[in-house]
Amino acid sequence: MADRGMLDKDLLEALLELAHEAELEVRILSNHAAAAENAPTQSAAARVGARIWVVLAPNDPAEHQARVLAETLARHRAEFLESRFVAPALRDFIDRVDPREH
Repeated sequence: MADRGMLDKDLLEALLELAHEAELEVRILSNHAAAAENAPTQSAAARVGARIWVVLAPNDPAEHQARVLAETLARHRAEFLESRFVAPALRDFIDRVDPREH
């Protein structure tokens, strides 16, 4: 669960907005699409050509979806994050899940 006053849902919404601004391709699967054969079973990110895609599975908790977005932003859009203001609670969450920090 998120801390410093941000609920998981609010954290996810803020990260989705940040991902859009950072030009990540985010796809939120519908329940119908998630039930299709060969559909992703959990949220994940991948490079597709020159683009970074993030697929969010509807059955994943908001906190897991937020972690996937934060990790992707930290790994693939670090320069973007450093060039702009990010709310302290959001910045703390991204820093905590940054795979380069562990």
